[in-house]
Amino acid sequence: MQKTAFKSTWPEALSDPSGRRQAKPRTTGQTMVIDKGLGLHSFTDILTTSGEYIDIIKFGFGTSPLYPLPVIRSKIELANKHRIQVIPGGTLLEAAVRLDLIPGFFRQVTELGFTGIEVSDGTINLSRSLRNELIKDAKSLGLKVFTEYGKKLFGSRINVYDFATTVEQDLACGAELVTVEARESGLGVGLFDEQGDCRDEDLSEIINAVSDRNRILWEAPLKDQQVMLIKTLGPDVHLGNIAPQEVITLESIRRGLRSDTFELQQVPYFDYMI
Repeated sequence: MQKTAFKSTWPEALSDPSGRRQAKPRTTGQTMVIDKGLGLHSFTDILTTSGEYIDIIKFGFGTSPLYPLPVIRSKIELANKHRIQVIPGGTLLEAAVRLDLIPGFFRQVTELGFTGIEVSDGTINLSRSLRNELIKDAKSLGLKVFTEYGKKLFGSRINVYDFATTVEQDLACGAELVTVEARESGLGVGLFDEQGDCRDEDLSEIINAVSDRNRILWEAPLKDQQVMLIKTLGPDVHLGNIAPQEVITLESIRRGLRSDTFELQQVPYFDYMI
């Protein structure tokens, strides 16, 4: 007797009670993951389990040259197969600027198959003219550009006027998104104070200062920060510096599948009380 093949799926409304999540390629609610040194097997496991919910992977800081070339090529190829933008960390480009090695940086980025870069000045001072040039040069090579605003120094704050101006200029040069710096710790940098709590007044001023909040990506490595930004700006907010093992957790928060954001669920007729 021939066996009948069954295809079992969750009810659509149960998979996304918010009813708002886009499929790839997403223009809203993008998730950027920071890879701080995953091995190839771990990287493969992460993409197998949660690759559908990852839009950008950043090889953090200046780690990219430290991988054996076959390993980093394999990681990039895997990310591309899962329709994920893959970029080296902005610190690596800052090092290339400081060491006067920009052409070599771009040559290796394109040769390895990276699909984008991050342009930042978290550690160095980057002139506006050179920032413009780096964005435009990357675009001319077919790379997506994700810029970043803010210093990595503990205690640094956001100058709202300067941030708004930077956003407009970066986007005019061709940047995809502008990231608000919070480092991988989420403590004492940018939007967050020394305990990792949001500076609410700063957030309100930033939101009012930028013309298109959908072009801003907020680094938010801690769960409470992610919940706060989703509740304040909605599940379609772009979030970055997410730990690889936290991707599905974040996706559940976006969809109202965790108690923290249960209210995001779209209940058709009435609330069920159990």
